[in-house]
Amino acid sequence: MTIQPPRATLAVAVLAVLVSLGLPTAASAQQAPATATDPDAEEPTTLSTMTVTAQKREEQMQDVPIAVTSIPQQLIQDNGIRDIKDLQVLVPGFTVTSTQNEGITTARIRGIGTVGDNVGLESSVGVVIDGVYRPRNSVGFGDLGEVERIEVLKGPQGTVFGKNTSAGVINVITKRPGYNQELDGEITVGNYGALGVSGAYNDALGENAAFSVYAAKRKRDGWMDVVTGAGPRTEEEDYDQNYHTLRGKLLLEPSENVDILLSGDFSSREENCCTAVQLVSGGTAPLINILGGGNAIAIPADPFGRTAYSNRSTEQDIKDKGVSAEINWELPWFGGATLTSITAQRDWELIHGIDFDFTAADILYRNADEDENFSGFESFSQEFRLTGSTDRVDWMVGAFYSDEDIERNESYRIGAAYEPYLSTLVLQRVAQGVTALGLPFDTANPATFFSQVSGRPFGTGFAGLGALDRHNQNAKSAAIFTNNTWHATEALDLTLGLRYTREEKELRSVFSNPNGSASCGAVLANPAATVGGALAQRIAIWAFLPPDVQAQLIGAIAPQVAGFMCLPWANALHNGRISEQEREEKEWSGTFKAAYRWNENVMTYASAARGYKGGGFNLDRVQSSNGLSSGGAGILPVNDTSFPGEFVDSYELGAKTTWAGGNLLLNATLFHQTYDDFQLNSFLGTSFVVRSIPEVVSRGIDSEILWQPNAIPGLMLQGGLMYADTQYGDDIPGADFVEPTGQLYKLPGAQMSFAPKWSGSASITYEWDFASDLGARFNLGAKYMSDYNTGSDLDDEKLQDAFTVVNARIGLGRRDKRWAVELWGLNIFDAEYVQVAFDGPLQAVGTPQPGDPLNTYNAFLGAPATYGITFRYNYH
Repeated sequence: MTIQPPRATLAVAVLAVLVSLGLPTAASAQQAPATATDPDAEEPTTLSTMTVTAQKREEQMQDVPIAVTSIPQQLIQDNGIRDIKDLQVLVPGFTVTSTQNEGITTARIRGIGTVGDNVGLESSVGVVIDGVYRPRNSVGFGDLGEVERIEVLKGPQGTVFGKNTSAGVINVITKRPGYNQELDGEITVGNYGALGVSGAYNDALGENAAFSVYAAKRKRDGWMDVVTGAGPRTEEEDYDQNYHTLRGKLLLEPSENVDILLSGDFSSREENCCTAVQLVSGGTAPLINILGGGNAIAIPADPFGRTAYSNRSTEQDIKDKGVSAEINWELPWFGGATLTSITAQRDWELIHGIDFDFTAADILYRNADEDENFSGFESFSQEFRLTGSTDRVDWMVGAFYSDEDIERNESYRIGAAYEPYLSTLVLQRVAQGVTALGLPFDTANPATFFSQVSGRPFGTGFAGLGALDRHNQNAKSAAIFTNNTWHATEALDLTLGLRYTREEKELRSVFSNPNGSASCGAVLANPAATVGGALAQRIAIWAFLPPDVQAQLIGAIAPQVAGFMCLPWANALHNGRISEQEREEKEWSGTFKAAYRWNENVMTYASAARGYKGGGFNLDRVQSSNGLSSGGAGILPVNDTSFPGEFVDSYELGAKTTWAGGNLLLNATLFHQTYDDFQLNSFLGTSFVVRSIPEVVSRGIDSEILWQPNAIPGLMLQGGLMYADTQYGDDIPGADFVEPTGQLYKLPGAQMSFAPKWSGSASITYEWDFASDLGARFNLGAKYMSDYNTGSDLDDEKLQDAFTVVNARIGLGRRDKRWAVELWGLNIFDAEYVQVAFDGPLQAVGTPQPGDPLNTYNAFLGAPATYGITFRYNYH
């Protein structure tokens, strides 16, 4: 069945219905039950009392004019959510993907997110954990410990949360220490040899202090089988887990007006991740198979057989640690305003190996060595906020400062199969062109063609450590901001927020080719002589050809040969190069919201926002035809790898309605977002390029329901449905975007990658009591996404069909939660889907046209079905 996208009139009608149903004349809206006459009786808890901190002050969710999904602790536990990536099953329009390793994680909201694996690009979706901004999505990826709730804020949130939140914010609030003694423990076992143990302890330290500690250790075998070929890799599984974390908090309350929260955490992951599988095995696959000794690549491709080919290690080592201090002081001035200070220092490091060709042939790889393949972030941040209220105004002013250092070591090692593989491919191209002219061409021993060009013995021209680059970037950012709500009438609230940000970035890059890149150097020194000499050995009648014909052949063939002999990791022009770049940005962002409460059950709002995501530098070897980032394919190094900031103008029209005495919430938001200079980082087979797309538009409707029916105690439903039409603009300048030869020609006017038009989530939970002191709990959660493209270049082969992931959990335990046993499953129907698809490195040698038989396409897969049992213990 084909689902047609809703027309704008239908979307407006949805909002109109929600509003009209909640007007005072609507007799169907249930009123809250009468409270007991006992003044000490507690008011019943309803969904309408759920609070969020979306505007950095605690407010009831139904009063906040922002599209926000709040996930409480119990629902997080029911769906097995341990990190931000797991969260996507509960939030429509929210996707998270990982690629070369688990440290490269990208979140997207409404189809918008940072595309690519380059740490030089900031995030479009901000991750904030306990008030501390994480510089990239991957830095916020890890076991979150004891979580109170997670808020997903959709649309630009830069006024309050700062730059790099142009698509939204994931706001994680973890559990604070309390004054009651409490001990929690958990043991989990599951398939793939999964074993997890965690524990938490909370207690008081006198009357004015409390502390909590949390520790966890999790291990699991890999769910991907690996064919290692001739090695040296020995691990025959990938996507395993070996993780441990330790977190501690200390709460000090020296007076009733001051509280101080000190936090520290450390996490470590030492795992093997991430291999890729072949989606399509193209015309180069047989050659790779021969060079890998047989069985070196999937022929034919069978991606969901979950067998990868990798002769090199994918070992990864991630360390994440940090400390923070939050101080809240209720002042005796400004009407009892609260001064908040949040100070944080964080350090994140990643060392990982990668088999860059994703086959068992030894072509190109990186070692898991700090000196060769390392990414590190050291960041300091300080935020001050002064928040207060009067009868008519809720106000906030603040300042923010951050100092962030990025260290990136990047290398490429060239394997023994590299020269014969690439030499054979290039010779085949040359032979095809020459024979088309009616000239004879000797195709024997194609693997030696490059050695004939360079004059070096076969096997010595491309070997060892080809590239070793070091990037050091410093970014200093300072901002002042204000967010104020004026209660114009009892029903009308007007909110104005402004933020001014100044950022300075400096980058120093040092490039080296430890192996000297002798073959590339030889052809660059004298292209005519080297290529002409090789052609003379291959064309038997070369000596009898007129000089002008020889010159024409050399002129046509030499650039192609030089281009392949001087790919980025083998290009002698990079050797010894030092690049120093800097940029400064001074930008305003802001928001205006008007919210009208028609009655206690219905609030509608309209908002406009200007969001901003910082520009930066491409931390990669970049080369082009003219030495400019905008140039086409070529071998001239690019010194200026900067790209501008990304901006968004967002408009929303929303309704938040409350029913059934506060136990049924129906919310919906119409949105229209226009992005200027959208930052696209795309892998084009040999390197990552950054392009600024002039315009991207995302528009649609986002709806949500939360319901705990009074007639069925213990039942809770939460769900949402989003339609998002997210498209590139029609006009994108540059040779890459010109049909039919441009690598990115499919982008103009097309639906963006990783942007399903339809997505929906649903969760149903039922609790019931039985026997004298026992209870049971059942939860079923699901996420649906319509078809979308998983490649940044929108190749047809990278299209992912619609799919649904379903999680389930059923538990039995004591009503007082002293103990519980739970059976659980994630992706219980084993939905098969691709996270990210990409061109096979050095293997997409055909045209970008659909169905070209020469091209190989690879993919990083979503996880298969996992299941297990968890035992929980709680003492309090």
